[in-house]
Amino acid sequence: MDIANGLLLGLQSALHPTILLYCFIGVFIGTLIGVLPGIGALAAISLLLPITYHIPPTAAIVMLAGVYYGAQYGSSTASILLNLPGTPASAVTCLDGHPMAKQGRAGVALFMTTVASFVGSMLGIAILVMFTPAIAELGLKFGPAEYFAMMLLGLIAASTLASGSPLKGLAMVVLGLLLGTIGIDVNSGVPRFTFGMSGLMDGINLVALAMGVFGITEVITAINQPREGKIKERLSFRSMLPSRKDTRDSVMPMLRGTGIGSFLGALPGTGASIASFLSYAVEKKVAKDPSRFGKGAIEGLAAPESANNAAAQTGFVPTLSLGIPGDAVMALMLGALIIHGIQPGPMLMTEQPALFWGLIVSFAIGNIMLVILNLPLIGIWVALLRIPYSVLYPAILVFIALGVYSVNGNPFDIFVVAVLGALGYALSVLRFEAAPLLLGFVLGPLMEENLRRALLLSRGDMMTFIERPISASLVALCLAMLLWSMWRGAKVALKAYRSRTA
Repeated sequence: MDIANGLLLGLQSALHPTILLYCFIGVFIGTLIGVLPGIGALAAISLLLPITYHIPPTAAIVMLAGVYYGAQYGSSTASILLNLPGTPASAVTCLDGHPMAKQGRAGVALFMTTVASFVGSMLGIAILVMFTPAIAELGLKFGPAEYFAMMLLGLIAASTLASGSPLKGLAMVVLGLLLGTIGIDVNSGVPRFTFGMSGLMDGINLVALAMGVFGITEVITAINQPREGKIKERLSFRSMLPSRKDTRDSVMPMLRGTGIGSFLGALPGTGASIASFLSYAVEKKVAKDPSRFGKGAIEGLAAPESANNAAAQTGFVPTLSLGIPGDAVMALMLGALIIHGIQPGPMLMTEQPALFWGLIVSFAIGNIMLVILNLPLIGIWVALLRIPYSVLYPAILVFIALGVYSVNGNPFDIFVVAVLGALGYALSVLRFEAAPLLLGFVLGPLMEENLRRALLLSRGDMMTFIERPISASLVALCLAMLLWSMWRGAKVALKAYRSRTA
């Protein structure tokens, strides 16, 4: 099916009343979650995963995707008005957005972030449409060895390119792989790491893991952070209109940010946060007067917003075309598809064309809805920032318990969520990132399956991974990343040693 016919099929699917309703629900919740600092899209999607068991697959994925890119839009509100980023990617928005608010230009800042988000998202969707079919066609040449090497590359990239220590990232990946082995082995029927608990025979539920490691951890972390800042400015539509100079100064940063975000979003282990920081650094580098940045420069607002929204859209490229999630949110999307018996990968476009193209068209519809939600209803989102945390967070914990119990009706899952929540908070205190753990958990069973299949076809010969050109190239990239990570770690350790001995 060519792109034109695919888009027509997707339009028919996306305009179905049920899909439109769930698309609106997703972007509305996403905006709400983005506005409220300290929750994040990961926790919100984790909370909504149980609901997806009871609705059609296309509607479920459209809703979860809407939460993801909706959160990118809404996160700028708290960043600009209160200097509190709603999501990690919007932390850069604080640098110039909040100074603009202090200068009495909060309305202009909010308007330009919405425009930049829309431009980045729509151009990201265009890139998604153009490149996903080509990547899927390449994926048809993949065998078990290539899939294993690709997943290994994704895990190494996620751990070594993430912020913080690469060794800690690798440790979290390994922990995720180990958690993924819990349960009955599908080949031998032997229980693994269940410790005699019948509740672990089917393994750890993805919903329980996501809610525990992200939902409960986010709540506990946010409770320990003092809430500061007050909204003093009264916003009107007239105060949101930018000047001609603001518009002119924002065009090229938006395009550059979109290009950076689109490229990084499609790479495993990078995502919206890195795209935002890199685009800001590029704008500061190319600016005629870099000293304006951090003091209310419109370029420092437009570029990161377009970058993180473009990355949010192109992040679906490897997930849909190869079945390889680029970050933790995409891993949850992959898990949601698998829950519905849908296997993402090169055959998704041919086996589920209505879902694939309907999802892409719904992205465009959802972004139009977000412009409507973010501009005329800005007063509502500002009012939400006044909700007491003493009311908000207990309600979230209740929803977590109800959500995980509703999946299987098993009280043991609530116990698992509590344990994983305590584990997640302990890891966050020790500065271990949870995202690589989720990637390892989701990809672990798939990697094991493809590893066994590749060795079965080669009769146990490990050389099959370096005799095939594609898998050999991917394995070489894995080794290069590991060596680079070791070199970077050694360089940091040497610098710290010299500073201590100086």
